Amino acid sequence: MAIAHSPSRATDSLAAVLVTVGVVLLALLTLYLVGFDQGAISRGGMYLHELMHDGRHLLGLPCH
Repeated sequence: MAIAHSPSRATDSLAAVLVTVGVVLLALLTLYLVGFDQGAISRGGMYLHELMHDGRHLLGLPCH
């Protein structure tokens, strides 16, 4: 008797990969905005600038 592969296992595996890729991309975007942006993209006013600035201090990244 042959074991049939369930299509739901393949779908679950693909969903897990897509979620993982999404989380990694979001983490890289956050790292860029907080660590390296220096205001080039985050021009949403003083509040966003100060938030990113405080994030740099929190992570120990140089900012000034």
